[in-house]
Amino acid sequence: MKRLSLLFLLLSVGLIAALYPPSARAQHSDQHEHVPIAGAGKVNFRVSCKPQAQQQFNRAVAWLHSFEYQEAEKAFTKVTELDPQCGMAYWGVAMSNYHPLWAPPTKDELQRGTSAAEKAKATGAKTERERDYISAIDVFYKNADTLDHRKRAFAYSDAMKQLHQRHSSDREAGVFYALTLVATGMMSNDKSYAREKEAAQILYRVQASEPQHPGVAHYIIHSYDYPALAELALPAARSYAKFAPASSHAQHMPSHIFTRLGLWQEAIRSNLDASSSAKAHAVRHRMPGAWDQQLHAMDYLTYAYLQGSRDKEAWGVFEELMKIPSVEPQSFVVAYSATAIPARYALERRRWDEAAKLALPQSDPASGASAAAFPLKSFPWQSFPWAVAHLHYARAIGAARSGDIASARQDAEKLSAIQQSLVEVKGGYDWAKQVEIERQVASAWVAFAEGKHEESLKLMRAAADLDDATDKHPVTPGAILPAREQLGELLLELKQPAVAVKEFEASLERAPNRFNGFYGAARAARGAADQKKAKLYYSKLVELASLADTVRPEIEEAKAFLAGGNVKDASGISRNR
Repeated sequence: MKRLSLLFLLLSVGLIAALYPPSARAQHSDQHEHVPIAGAGKVNFRVSCKPQAQQQFNRAVAWLHSFEYQEAEKAFTKVTELDPQCGMAYWGVAMSNYHPLWAPPTKDELQRGTSAAEKAKATGAKTERERDYISAIDVFYKNADTLDHRKRAFAYSDAMKQLHQRHSSDREAGVFYALTLVATGMMSNDKSYAREKEAAQILYRVQASEPQHPGVAHYIIHSYDYPALAELALPAARSYAKFAPASSHAQHMPSHIFTRLGLWQEAIRSNLDASSSAKAHAVRHRMPGAWDQQLHAMDYLTYAYLQGSRDKEAWGVFEELMKIPSVEPQSFVVAYSATAIPARYALERRRWDEAAKLALPQSDPASGASAAAFPLKSFPWQSFPWAVAHLHYARAIGAARSGDIASARQDAEKLSAIQQSLVEVKGGYDWAKQVEIERQVASAWVAFAEGKHEESLKLMRAAADLDDATDKHPVTPGAILPAREQLGELLLELKQPAVAVKEFEASLERAPNRFNGFYGAARAARGAADQKKAKLYYSKLVELASLADTVRPEIEEAKAFLAGGNVKDASGISRNR
């Protein structure tokens, strides 16, 4: 049924593309030229600037569409040198400092973007279309001192909608408007994904004429970067990196969809390429350390390796992280990745003792002596408390499941304090809600360790429901641990295997092909005496780990069950098949 629905939606989108009015040929007809930009795709955004500036402008827009903001800003600045009277060049600089799907602009980015938007208005443009572009980005930067990021993002989207309607034959207007729909859709947390679906329809219309447009493929992936829609973006995911190989982000973006669908080998290849590209970027720009996009790829890579029990390779990524002296820019991408990688490495391997002892950043007052082992010591961790929460989350679970109730409670209380500090933060992604999910899961395990079983189950169910109702930020391949999977784990501990099976299966619907999802479902089915399901999930577990470089006890348990012998589960308890 699900595949039929997906097919229907694809056919509907295809029909829309086929019926797209040919009036686009009447105005801006020169946009039909597909201009290749070395390694960045094909873009032709016509502007009324000097002819010698046009190719450079196209190059800048191509970088912008792949979120290579640093390269884009440099390229747009070069356009201002070629033609100081090109108002759209300053528009591009302003656009390069607004990152719709990432974090709100920093103080410095907001200042640069505002200045560029003002310069664009002062310089002016020769056409109404270009003036509309300049006015639209001005809407985002205007009144930044009194309006929060969310309000300005929605206002910018409304301005781009008007521009798109006024200049319906301008494909770039459609592509940029589609991006605003994805951005505001992410902020809306609308489970119908109405904005994202509208964005995809616009993008497919453009794709019919510009199949190698970087923004089209990129934003289709973001439009469908949700469990319920991910399969629709698979063609875009498999094509984007091929026609934009110079972009690290283009190499990485397909892995969003591969991860949503549990296609781990494709996710690994994607992020190996992205990491290599990011390292080349750092060398090219003479960075003393790493570029932040390298760490982004490393987090996705670690996650994928761990699902296939490729623990040695995951450890290699962790070791590489520990050796990185510094990262540019010091962004939220770095904060997320640098804390998620160690948390994932301990928790996915079910090493509760390691998780309980994870190091904390030096700027954290609870860090203690262990902070010496944490990477990126000069990083401004105080600006990213929601990232530090990942470590407290892992430590709390590890301590609770190791029997150290006092330590577990301390880290759970730290999560509560972080969550409270984030509630008042306005604009951008709701990190307070993500930390609340972690707090509830951690508190559930603390309550279980204290023997408060009813309270623990209530907390864990609340966390699972909140997690299901909350979409992830694009920065992450997935939750540090899915809350509904944790509910299944708790139900197993409470000797309710039949109910646990249902929870593991529900978790696998949202996060397919997860190692611990299969393992939990297999254990639960075995406990519920459902031999057929136990065989199914143990078989899937063994297949998933076909390229494993580590002998995990869970795999030994699965093989013993499938061989029909005496089964010793990963906890060391021997049970008959």
